Amino acid sequence: MKVLVDATAVPADRGGVGRYVDAVLPALARLDVELVVVAQARDRGLLEELLPSGRVVAAPTRIARRPARLLWEQVGLPRLARAEGVDVLLSPHYTMPWRAGVPVVVTLHDATFFSHPHLHSSVKARFFRVAIRRAVRRAAAVVVPSRATADEVARFTGASPDVFHVAHHGVDTALFHPVDDTERARVRATLGVEGGYVAFLGTLEPRKNVPALVRGWVRAVSDRVDPPALVLAGGRGWDTEVDGALAEVPAHLDARRVGYLPFADLPGFLSGADLVAYPSLGEGFGLPVLEAMACGAAVLTSRELSLPEVGGDAVAYTGTGQDEIAQALGALLEDPESRRRLARAGVARAATFTWDAAARVHLAALEAAVLG
Repeated sequence: MKVLVDATAVPADRGGVGRYVDAVLPALARLDVELVVVAQARDRGLLEELLPSGRVVAAPTRIARRPARLLWEQVGLPRLARAEGVDVLLSPHYTMPWRAGVPVVVTLHDATFFSHPHLHSSVKARFFRVAIRRAVRRAAAVVVPSRATADEVARFTGASPDVFHVAHHGVDTALFHPVDDTERARVRATLGVEGGYVAFLGTLEPRKNVPALVRGWVRAVSDRVDPPALVLAGGRGWDTEVDGALAEVPAHLDARRVGYLPFADLPGFLSGADLVAYPSLGEGFGLPVLEAMACGAAVLTSRELSLPEVGGDAVAYTGTGQDEIAQALGALLEDPESRRRLARAGVARAATFTWDAAARVHLAALEAAVLG
């Protein structure tokens, strides 16, 4: 089977969508799928390194901006599919050509554009609602990262849940795994954190619920003799309330944003935390939760949408309000044995989420699309 993959929509920051594409395509190649990947010029070298058996085509430089890319997707992408003689097109980020000329498999990562539209800009929410409705009507198969996402998309679009292929994300245990005290100390020194800390990893966007986390952490640790810091890692995002929450932090507490961390520092950052807090208001999957589990961190997350599907019994749960977060954080910080138990359970559960398993689901979706 020859598959054209449209990777031109992958954001430059290699966030969740980029991590998915970078991991699932090599896993598909290991299943002897012939891949032709069209990508933005900036990504060509990386994808060629990841896919030595595939072929990577650089898209025209004029489509680096979204409006031009969307126009090219409708005109240039079908032409490329015909020129390459592919059997099927994989569109890994919501949108697809209206008339591709070949069957199309689309990945839908998230249903919060329907369920939580207020957490996105109005333009973004409207755009992706249209894209999702179009995908479930016109795609030959739809891949989603969780059963929760399938159920939510079906609820809002009227699509049958049976049309979805659920491919849970995996975790690269060669990168995300428990590390020793020396590595933890190295990362702690890099961050400038001297004692314990509560970690958050993710883009600071409204649905991550970071202002409530900051305020809940303040309530949980203010009266402690040796309060752990709060370290927020990841993209700056667009949650304008984060600055206000951080400005309220008492002077004797340490809350800091450290921005993007190198991939090589993430295991030490996650493993070295007293606990990892991720009280999201809703996720399509929740990759930071899985990666923290794989690193042997005790994880506190919410029960919203897909997160219980990822965490199972290997994480602790909290409500999403600041008082609930404060209570849950405080209880875990006072209970090192529970944190150790969660750390062990998290490593074991994370090992069951593999990119090879995700690739097999993608292959089944691609085959179903070709067979009609």
